[in-house]
Amino acid sequence: MPETRVEVPEMVMLEILSKLPVKSLTRFRCVCKPWCSSFQTPHFITKHQQNNLHNNNLNLLLKRCQGNTHDDIYYLSQLSTEKSQNFSVQHNIHLPFFEDCWYAPVVSGPCNGLLCLHDADKVALWNPSTREFKTLPQSTVQRPPLVDSTSFGCVGIGFDSQSGDYKVVRFVTNYFEENEDEGLMGDWNHQVELYSLKSDSWKEISVPGVQPYGSPLFNNYVNGFYYWQAIGDSDYLILSFDMVNEKFSTLPLPEFGGSLAKYYLELLDFNGLLGAIVYPREGTDKSFDLWVMNGSWTKQFRIDSLPGVERPLGFWKNGELFLESSDHELVLFDPSTRELKSLGIHAYQETMQIIAYVESLVPINGRSEREELIIRRPAGDASN
Repeated sequence: MPETRVEVPEMVMLEILSKLPVKSLTRFRCVCKPWCSSFQTPHFITKHQQNNLHNNNLNLLLKRCQGNTHDDIYYLSQLSTEKSQNFSVQHNIHLPFFEDCWYAPVVSGPCNGLLCLHDADKVALWNPSTREFKTLPQSTVQRPPLVDSTSFGCVGIGFDSQSGDYKVVRFVTNYFEENEDEGLMGDWNHQVELYSLKSDSWKEISVPGVQPYGSPLFNNYVNGFYYWQAIGDSDYLILSFDMVNEKFSTLPLPEFGGSLAKYYLELLDFNGLLGAIVYPREGTDKSFDLWVMNGSWTKQFRIDSLPGVERPLGFWKNGELFLESSDHELVLFDPSTRELKSLGIHAYQETMQIIAYVESLVPINGRSEREELIIRRPAGDASN
């Protein structure tokens, strides 16, 4: 009998391909030119991302410092997401762009699979799935006259769903030198600047009436808004930035029954809602309360009395929680069994940050990791 050839409709084929990992799609780009073009369309990119979100296909990066002091070199490690592999280190990633920075890089995001990396005046976007890296241009925003020095503070990344643009917001402080001859005291003022990926440029926007502080431990981007903890004239609150209308607003902290002098409060994305995890500053027998904002703050759940842990690092699938132990080891807590599982990965105290991101094909008009001299070194057990 002659062979029967079955033609698969293009839409069906693209639907099947949209369920594949980025690594496979990258290989297939070389196989078929029409596929290569299709993978770059907004429809396919969105469909691929939606499939990954629906199936909870997450990847893991670990930022850490493995030296003996807080000032030793930081680096990123790609972790296996297979429980059977105990979340082992697959490879360590060296980013030359941030080589000379103190605590580099601070990681904001992810936002649709993109990360914003920043330290001082250096800012970059990175898609670790497609391995594309983009150094953002220096800001052209004008500084006030007679400025002595400028420092760069909190940064946030987000997506404008109306324009299809990715944006980075950055807080700037300008310092004016004291001049006794002219009777001028040392002073400072603030600016806020906004980067657009579409225009590849910065612009100045209005300064909010409160000042954000701190570096994010979790992802603070939630559905079109980026959030920071902030301080007003006399109280602590939360500052938000709407990526569509480019406006700031504030909301209160959850009333958790304590003070920030005695408790840590960390903001996070919890299943598409703004969350806050609260835990005591002192002691190694700690409890963790998760609050969620859905019109108002409500306590979602409490994890009681976990011995030998320092701080939370991020939620994993099925409500599991990554933590840093008192021995500065990465551990995983399963709330259904209350089991604490050691993962055999260590770092200098309070330098670990877990970044869980969904694979994404979003282009950032940058260069390949190879062109940026970014090195991924395979890691054996000794590298953990």
